[in-house]
Amino acid sequence: MPKTAWIFSYKLKKNVSAEQFTALTKQLHDEVISKASGFISWEHYLQTSNKMWTDFVLWETEEDAQNAMTVGQGKEITEQFYACIQMNTCRTLVSQFVKKY
Repeated sequence: MPKTAWIFSYKLKKNVSAEQFTALTKQLHDEVISKASGFISWEHYLQTSNKMWTDFVLWETEEDAQNAMTVGQGKEITEQFYACIQMNTCRTLVSQFVKKY
């Protein structure tokens, strides 16, 4: 089965620093996401010109990626993470691996 990626892009709320956000992300990673079945990795990227963040979260299979969509529900750290994001700027893709060049 092909690997699957969550690809998210978003902007942070004005009162949230990059340091605060990356600390919360690490906590969410360590306590929740990395423990989900099929998790491979989570990478943050930042387009500095417009402060747009892009995350690539890789999963072993599409089923793992779909199942992990709800793994953080009801957890305080998940709520804190999403409270940092301007949700109206958030875009999400769930895409299967095709080819690496």
